[in-house]
Amino acid sequence: MKKILFIYSILISYNTMSQVDFLKNLMLTQPEHFKNILENDQKYEVQILYTQIDRDIKNKPNFHTFSYNVNDQKYFYPASTVKLPATILALEKLNRFNIKGLTKESKMITGTAFEKQTPVEKDSTSKNGMPSIGHYIKKILMVSDNDAFNRLYEFIGQKDFNEILRKKGLKNTRIVHRLQTSMNAVQNQYTNPIQFYDKDQLIYSQDGKFNSDTYFPKEMIKRGKGYIGPNDQLINEPLDFTQKNKFALTDQHQLLKALIFPNSVKKRQRFDLKTDDYNFLYRYMSQLPTESDYPKYSEPDYWPTYCKFLYFGSEKDVQVSKNIRIFNKVGDAYGFLLDNAYIVDFEKGIEFMISVVIYCNEDEIYNDDKYDYDTIGFPFMKNLGQLIYNYEESRPKKYLPNLDSLKFEYRK
Repeated sequence: MKKILFIYSILISYNTMSQVDFLKNLMLTQPEHFKNILENDQKYEVQILYTQIDRDIKNKPNFHTFSYNVNDQKYFYPASTVKLPATILALEKLNRFNIKGLTKESKMITGTAFEKQTPVEKDSTSKNGMPSIGHYIKKILMVSDNDAFNRLYEFIGQKDFNEILRKKGLKNTRIVHRLQTSMNAVQNQYTNPIQFYDKDQLIYSQDGKFNSDTYFPKEMIKRGKGYIGPNDQLINEPLDFTQKNKFALTDQHQLLKALIFPNSVKKRQRFDLKTDDYNFLYRYMSQLPTESDYPKYSEPDYWPTYCKFLYFGSEKDVQVSKNIRIFNKVGDAYGFLLDNAYIVDFEKGIEFMISVVIYCNEDEIYNDDKYDYDTIGFPFMKNLGQLIYNYEESRPKKYLPNLDSLKFEYRK
């Protein structure tokens, strides 16, 4: 408690500081954890958005956001963070259809119509052995399943995926390819035919689609010193990211806010989701893999804090408080480590949002599996999450939040 009060006493005098200085000075209270990062922030390309939430007497939230090194034009690979908007847009599309009998639990059969596309007819991890929108969302939110994202990408369609997000105000975002496949840009413009069934009765059929629009920047984006290419050979030239996904941190943070606090953003930024949709997403964003029966995720491959980078890092043997829940989506690829999280403590009345990216690739070589997640990235995420949590614990609040609507029974 003395350490928490010390942190707060240092920062309370900075009531006129800039947003950048706030987070910097907060990290400076723990030089043993953050000195190296702060002294090499360009090398590690750290970007942080942290939002304080204060409630009024009616539990209405008010927001104050601090930033550190945020630059929407500085490219980073967003990795699996692109999966969160996929879960939202998939549910929104179902609502737009408004077809009797078509729900997120309907059997979803994916076919093929173009080269390198793959079909899906069964899913042994679901309770009924069949794939569905809902089951794909569970796998994305609990363990960041790549194939599940690809199936939602195909259902949404590349054009709608990008156009809808842009209409919501996410101007620095492009989601243009599946994950962990060898498809090129053109092949990713094609999406599969899909059929939905109620038992054996066809409810809806969607043809394969081609998106003639492209979203790539005019200037090429190249990163690093080299990469491992075909036949495991080192190619000594930068890797081209021009045709890869982009999801700026500001856009990620805005989407998280629109999802968790839909009434706090402009109507045009909200998603067409029902109360049941929001609760479904909240449940599986915060559910630990080891709390799931369908799909079944067992140790040692999965552990309670799997995909909870902020606050827990990569720790496996840790006691998880029942009062703390993290509603988040992480990403890690090419040395970029990311997390977008809404963190709450039901007992202490703590809540805050935080979005972070850090670059962990000392040798500047891609695809060599020698990224510095364990030595740089995960410790930073853990320490930053706990630092903000401890600060929030000490920060005076006139009214504590009522978070009862975010409490779920998780064994499902």
